[in-house]
Amino acid sequence: MTFLPRIAVFLLGAVACTSLSMAQTPGAESRASARLEAIRNSPPQLRAFLTRMPKGGDLHMHLSGAVYAETFIANATADNLCVDPVKLVLLPNVGTTRSLPPKPVCAEGTEPAADAFKNQALYDHLINSFSMRSFVPTSGWSGHDQFFATFGRFSGLHKEHQGEWVDEVATRAASQNEQYLEIMTTPDFGVALKLAAQQHWDGDPAKMRNALLAGGLRENIATDRAELDAMEATRNEREHCGTAQATAACIVQVRYLYQVLRGGEPERVFAQTLLGFELASVDPRVVGINFVQPEDTYLSMSQYGNQMLMLKYLRSVYPKVHLSLHAGELAPGMVPPDGLRFHIHDAVEVAGAERIGHGVDVMFETDSASLLKTMAAKHIMVEVNLTSNDGILGVKGKDHPLHSYLAAGVPFALSTDDEGVSRIDLTNEYLRAVTEQGLTYVQLKTSARSSLEHSFLAGESLWSTQDRYTAMRGGCIASTPTPAASCSTFLKGSDKATQQWELERRFRTFESEVAKETR
Repeated sequence: MTFLPRIAVFLLGAVACTSLSMAQTPGAESRASARLEAIRNSPPQLRAFLTRMPKGGDLHMHLSGAVYAETFIANATADNLCVDPVKLVLLPNVGTTRSLPPKPVCAEGTEPAADAFKNQALYDHLINSFSMRSFVPTSGWSGHDQFFATFGRFSGLHKEHQGEWVDEVATRAASQNEQYLEIMTTPDFGVALKLAAQQHWDGDPAKMRNALLAGGLRENIATDRAELDAMEATRNEREHCGTAQATAACIVQVRYLYQVLRGGEPERVFAQTLLGFELASVDPRVVGINFVQPEDTYLSMSQYGNQMLMLKYLRSVYPKVHLSLHAGELAPGMVPPDGLRFHIHDAVEVAGAERIGHGVDVMFETDSASLLKTMAAKHIMVEVNLTSNDGILGVKGKDHPLHSYLAAGVPFALSTDDEGVSRIDLTNEYLRAVTEQGLTYVQLKTSARSSLEHSFLAGESLWSTQDRYTAMRGGCIASTPTPAASCSTFLKGSDKATQQWELERRFRTFESEVAKETR
């Protein structure tokens, strides 16, 4: 999507604020807090309240996992794919008919994906296969197994649908008062993969980087940028951005994290990681790097230390490229006890991660108190995915370390992980934070603010002191809807500050509305 002008969101906010007082109603935040407490034990009312509440951004979202299964079935039909009705996976056709429009010819034992629209049982089974809906653990098949198996079942879809998927998640975000998404995606890495096959990892990242670049790895960048261009063009078209018919989703700002598949051989992982750093260095839409795939597989575990050293080296070569890492998405029994003792530490201290995704096993780490103190001191935020942690790891309620992070002063933000696979949205995570974790309105508000404070958006933060949401920079005043000249100049130079200013406007609006409703 073409970037909105940095000040555009502010201008929209200024217009919207004309009906509000020049300063936020005294006690508006306390009234919103009181309202949440009054409905804390009423999930339906809480859901309605939290849907309206400003949430800032979602910083931990995988594109393919964020799309609902119903969309995938429609995409499979458009792609003329076939379905194995027993294994419930998408498969390529063996040909197409000569009729117009052409229809898929499917191998024996399979049928056109389009048949799902005429067969409710098949339709339901596919949704269950592509998600956690109706899943019940059985002997030998856990939530972890089901969750990660879903991706292979719909992986045959054409990548041309990615723009449609971005539109879907942006539209859902807009409907919940979200304004920013950092979406993890894996652009083409075919050139990097071929070059990796010609290399042997000997522990010297500089040598391998030189060899990969000399072999033409940068040729992959043009393909990846074209892929992003196509995604954003499709999104713009579907949302009618830039026209009088523009949907609310156009306002949702999107950036991308290049996700590296950590479960491969070191040559392959390094080549893909290098490509990600190179791409992020030249395309401002790609704001950082992340490592994905299950953290408990053999290669993910055995190569973890090696991968952190790769990242340490590449961070030294590309210091402007941001890094968030899945680390500590583990629980007792998944791996031996010593496998729980170092992943978050090494992500922070070796790789130099600026954010940690999940961080569930933090209290099993060696000297966890020191690690938490370090994360707080370095302002390393944890991306908290409550539903995902429950479904994959079986960790929820009092077993979840969220309150350990809070007690240590580690910044946090709620996120969805894979909202399509989990059949949730960000509002659900806010609701769960209240009903399961006992969070207050002020803590939820801090989560929303942290999501933008720790985003990888370009520019300085609006706030004078990191993670302290009191005084603003640049002559900006929190209670004043219309910025002074110096504040306007500051906002024009910072995408991050502009989004943060908009979030404060949204909070003024929301809290003023709640105050009026509860008088």
